[in-house]
Amino acid sequence: LVGEMAEKLGAPAAQLGEHAAYPVEVLAQTLSSIRLGLGVTEPGWATPAAWLVLALGGVYLVLLAPRLARPVGMGGGAALALTVVIAEWTLLRYGGLWVPLLLPVLAVLAGTTVVVLLHRGRLSVAPGRSAEAAETDRMMGLALQGQGQLDMAFERLRKVPASDALLDNLYHLAEDFERKRHFGKAQTVYEHILRHDRHYKDARSRYKRAKAQAQGGAQAPQGAKDSLPGAGAAAPRLPGDASVGVPMLGRYQIDREIGKGAMGVVYLGRDPKIGRVVAIKTLALGQEFEGDALIDARARFFREAETAGRLQHPNIVTIFDAGEEHDLAYIAMEFLKGQDLTHVCGQDRLLPVPTVLSIAARVADALDYAHAHNVVHRDIKPANIMFDSGTDAVKVTDFGIARITDSSKTRTGLVLGTPSFMSPEQLAGKKVDGRSDLYSLGITLFQLLTGTLPLRGASMTELMHKIASVEAPDVRQLRPELSAAVARVVTLSLQKRPETRYQTGRQFAADLRQAMAGDARFSPEPVVYDADRDATGQEMADFQETVMEPPAVRGAAAPPISGAP
Repeated sequence: LVGEMAEKLGAPAAQLGEHAAYPVEVLAQTLSSIRLGLGVTEPGWATPAAWLVLALGGVYLVLLAPRLARPVGMGGGAALALTVVIAEWTLLRYGGLWVPLLLPVLAVLAGTTVVVLLHRGRLSVAPGRSAEAAETDRMMGLALQGQGQLDMAFERLRKVPASDALLDNLYHLAEDFERKRHFGKAQTVYEHILRHDRHYKDARSRYKRAKAQAQGGAQAPQGAKDSLPGAGAAAPRLPGDASVGVPMLGRYQIDREIGKGAMGVVYLGRDPKIGRVVAIKTLALGQEFEGDALIDARARFFREAETAGRLQHPNIVTIFDAGEEHDLAYIAMEFLKGQDLTHVCGQDRLLPVPTVLSIAARVADALDYAHAHNVVHRDIKPANIMFDSGTDAVKVTDFGIARITDSSKTRTGLVLGTPSFMSPEQLAGKKVDGRSDLYSLGITLFQLLTGTLPLRGASMTELMHKIASVEAPDVRQLRPELSAAVARVVTLSLQKRPETRYQTGRQFAADLRQAMAGDARFSPEPVVYDADRDATGQEMADFQETVMEPPAVRGAAAPPISGAP
């Protein structure tokens, strides 16, 4: 090789190692590396390999990255790009092979950045929807729990993200499983609670107790009725009652659980002194309220129980007693034969039309009597109307219960009451009077005649909108054989504005009876609502005629009962 190497002919043009080199020296070194096999070559498969890596990166970006959490997606993209760079360097350093992988690396990094930005955009919209779906699941779970479908309730609640409200709901669900002696299921619920909060209330000790009872063979068989009467039936346990033997509430012996309401359990009890069988409705006020709200709710409970106990009407359940024990407020009332009307609300189980109209008329009579004494029910629905087909007896239950939390909210965050049966003014949180009960009775009448509710919604928001703004359909659209007189009564009872619907239960009952008789003529003169009008029928009993038991004293003075001597 011939070239300039003298300083006078030209300066070095390259750096070779630690010293400057002339071009001819660089050329010599290159030829020597080629002869010794130290050169870098681009194999024939380099381009297909680069395209293959690019395709794999695309698959990751399209199919996998969007499904991953944002930090995981970013880490995965960076790891993939780093792996490709290391592979390219290894081939070049140790194999002398040049595979052009820079384009796949840049594509993976750019694609990961785009996916992360899009994921952030979705997150800005998704929380509202996911939160709404979670709240829907929670509300559905609570509704199922109230209906006694505890397994389905847990399936709903376990999908909801953990929160204080959810853990409280699960805690009470586990207590319900324990009451039904389903200790294995209670153990599962407590375990679910402890996964989120290992120190939540006494969930750990309850978990151990439920586990021991389940392993000891105390688990009730699937589908078995809890605390059935008869030989060998286990006595029910009251919350907070650690005594051994027959459980007691006040002076009443508790036989078994016979139902479950919105705020507590209903037991079958017996007064051992006179042998009277009673139904005892319990309300766990301590779980619903705290602090000053608890004091106010307890005082309101006894005040409302007193008022309800003074209502003397053949179509209103009789209240015998009220008290508080085991941290449970309770009301002892007459034990009614028959069933509530929920079981005849299905389209395949409807009662005859004359029977429905007769029941509604007697409920309207009862409401007229209560409203004339300034008592508003606030939760009229089929579940609160008892009917005994054998004796044709009709009784309205739960007078005064809804008023106990009228100015507050339950632990679930819902205003007490059943939304589908609530009047527009009650749903809006306005002050209600007896006309709100008559609207609820109209909804009940519609359901008993057709087997369906007049207004339904896929969500609470949609239901509230319909109750406030959408007119109820004509009942004859679902039951064409109904008379025009019946349709007119239903339509008038479901008017949105209180002043345009029935003003008194007396007017409502009179029109129902005329419709039963086939008389199309109705009240000729409009009736103006008057909360101070005179009542028809029985007068309210004096307070002394209703036995009211104050709460048991536990180191503090019991709340007084207004009007007590």
